[in-house]
Amino acid sequence: MNFSDLGIETDMVEALASKGIIEPFPIQEQTIPIALTGQDIIGQAKTGTGKTFGFGLPLIQALGLDPEPGVKALIVVPTRELAVQVTEDIVVAASNRSTKVVSIYGGKAYEGQIEALKAGAQIVVGTPGRLLDLASQRLLSFADVKVMVLDEADKMLDLGFLGDVERLFAQTPPQRHTMLFSATMPGPVVTLARRFMNKPIHIRATSPDESITQANINHFVYRAHALDKDEVIGRILQSEGRGKSVIFTRTKRAAARLMEELNDRGFSATAVHGDLSQDARERAMASFKAGKKDVLIATDVAARGIDVEDVTHVINHTIPEDDKAYLHRVGRTGRAGKTGIAVTFVDWDDLHKWALINKALEMGIPEPVETYSSSPHFMSDLNIPEGSKGRLKATPIPLKEKRAGAPPRNNSRTEERKPRTSDVRESGKSGDRERPRQRRRTTSS
Repeated sequence: MNFSDLGIETDMVEALASKGIIEPFPIQEQTIPIALTGQDIIGQAKTGTGKTFGFGLPLIQALGLDPEPGVKALIVVPTRELAVQVTEDIVVAASNRSTKVVSIYGGKAYEGQIEALKAGAQIVVGTPGRLLDLASQRLLSFADVKVMVLDEADKMLDLGFLGDVERLFAQTPPQRHTMLFSATMPGPVVTLARRFMNKPIHIRATSPDESITQANINHFVYRAHALDKDEVIGRILQSEGRGKSVIFTRTKRAAARLMEELNDRGFSATAVHGDLSQDARERAMASFKAGKKDVLIATDVAARGIDVEDVTHVINHTIPEDDKAYLHRVGRTGRAGKTGIAVTFVDWDDLHKWALINKALEMGIPEPVETYSSSPHFMSDLNIPEGSKGRLKATPIPLKEKRAGAPPRNNSRTEERKPRTSDVRESGKSGDRERPRQRRRTTSS
């Protein structure tokens, strides 16, 4: 089956084909024909199943080949990163039309967003706060909205945005076409759907047991020592067949530290976390998607909306808070029928958390095995070449260059450096990287 068989017009089929998108995913096969009729839809599907085109293609088609200027469609998402991702997909699908798309979210200057609205953008993709902000300033009107989409409604609930979403619904015409998508259907989301939707059809594109949908991911869970994790990760990143990799940390500080550590070890790493500006986060994501960086370090909130192809490994530097967070994290790999690897480190103090996750997901790993970077089972599990250490000897080459067969480059950073007299080093700590101590200025009294 292809998109033409689902009723999508030729110009969009050709736009998708130019990007290598030919066959629809299951959620698209189920959603598109119904959405084209104007029927309200509740789609239950997790991130990475292709739901953006499931609602995006019918939405674009409903506006016509040459829609009049002004906001005709509204797509509400919980995070800035997801707003960028959805916008990119909609722009691709509408590339053969005069339809204009704009992202509206916080952390970016108002001017560019306002200019796009004044230029007549017909599709708005945005986060609730900035959308309401511009609406309150009379810079954005929802009076002519024909189609409204609420994406990742359960995340809206988690982040406390449902009240804002209700205010957005109230500003749109009641006869609009509405589509709501959510990985889970908690009570408040069901109530929201009943209040603002007209006899919606419920489409479920996920298994009732989410763990079944993870069958194409190999899960490894280790009880690891905090001081050995950097070395363990360095060795995992040298696994045979490794492609793009995502590492989740619990805190912003840990993400920044690990990025610096891995870059120092010769890997090509970048990070997204709350201490970075929105521009910096977008640059980091763009470099990861393009393959200029092949390791992305992220906190949970900053990682929402990460939808990147060819992620082969997900590493949980610290254990997720619960089973839902675990599924969200590891769902970055094993997409579109491909296999993936998920590695989780469990600290001694977090064994009780793992027990709950293991029970909820029926993973059959009640007792994570104690593991060190030198453990034979670890090297064997993850297909790490014998003799590998957690530090590269050559400059990391972007994935695109690797695929093109570019010759290895020399790395002057890894050459031995003569110690400077200003360096004062810690001693007596084997197995840990030495760091120069900062001099303290002292005054005599």
